[in-house]
Formats: sequence, C-alpha cells, structure tokens
Amino acid sequence: MKVTIKMVQKLMIIAVVLFTTVAATAQDANSLLKEVSAKVRSYDNIAIDFKYNLNNKKEGVNQDTRGDVALQGENYVLNMLGTTRIFDGAKIYTIVPEDEEVTISKFNAKDDKDITPSKMLTFYESGYNAKLDIVQNVNGRKIQYVKLSPIDTNAEIKDILLGIDKQTNHIYKVIQTDSKGTKYTITVQSFKTNQPISKTLFTFDEAKYTNDGYYINKLD
Repeated sequence: MKVTIKMVQKLMIIAVVLFTTVAATAQDANSLLKEVSAKVRSYDNIAIDFKYNLNNKKEGVNQDTRGDVALQGENYVLNMLGTTRIFDGAKIYTIVPEDEEVTISKFNAKDDKDITPSKMLTFYESGYNAKLDIVQNVNGRKIQYVKLSPIDTNAEIKDILLGIDKQTNHIYKVIQTDSKGTKYTITVQSFKTNQPISKTLFTFDEAKYTNDGYYINKLD
C-alpha cells in the first residue's frame, strides 16, 4: 500500500475526526460523553502530541508515525506525515513541503468532507451508539474504553474504541476500525491545555509560501 498525497490528506482528516470526537467522552457511556465534552469545551485551547499507527493485516501494512495538533474553537493546525493542515474558520490549507505545494479550499458547513471540532462533536453525538467496554491499567492509570458503533449500518467506519483516563477525563487512546479491516490507532503522548499561543497560529501567510517557490493550488 503506497502512501499517496490523497491518502495523507485522508489520514489527517481521520486524525481530526478522532481528536474532535475524542473531544467528547467519559462515564455511563452517554453521561461520560457529555461530561468530557463539557470539560474539553471549557479549555481555551488544546495541544496534543500523539503516536499514530495504521494497520491492515490483510495487505501486510503496519505503519507508525507521530504528529501533533493544536485546537482552539473550530480552528486547528495538524502536523502529520510531513504535511500541515490548517483550518482558520473559513478555509482549509494543506501544506506539503515535499512537493512545495499548498492546496486551499473553502469550508462548506454542508459538505461532510469538511471537518471541524464543533461539527464532529455534533456528528459524534448523533451518529453512534455508545457503550462501556473494557478497563485497562496502564502504568497505574485506569483507562476506561467506550465502544462507538455507527447507527448507519452502511457506514465506512465499523467501530471506534475511545480509551479515557479516568483521573483526568482526557483521551489516552483511540482505535478506529473501518469496514475493510484497516485499524487506525492514536495514542496520546501529551495533552496540554490553555497554552500561550501565537495570535497568528491559525493564519495562513500566502506570501511566505509564494516567496519560497510553492505552488498555490486554489480549489475554489
């Protein structure tokens, strides 16, 4: 399975999906979801470093990488697989240094392919059945898993397991399995909140990339 730019973009979208559905979980499955969701929304911003694994035993694929994401309201900056994805509330910027290319597209709230934290929270709350799963002890931390099953039986996602640290009500691990048997696992390495961040963190500076010789691909 060769990793293409389109695959990178898809994987980055999955990461945003995971971290924003992630931004909503915890105790009897449904009350925990509301509890953690409220906690996450109380933060001014969130910065997460994570380990990412893509595994498909049938195709002999097992890939590991690391990434990080900064979230503030609906805005985010996601760095993963050598690519940066920025959402500033209006447009999505996908920056690929290897190809010296930036793709810019407008955000459309009615387009299911455009993902923001607030949209994914709504999607999550209305699109899945949730139930408590196993509890694991990880280095003294009690991790409660919640299993999410899509209501739509034709959904591409088979199920999602969210592992929640019971002490902090923060996400520790997310395991998503699709209908083709591919498993995407994100393990949180650090979860920081209310960090001092630059006012321009979620701002795309087109002149900077133009001056560096990047091709600017405007889709809209």
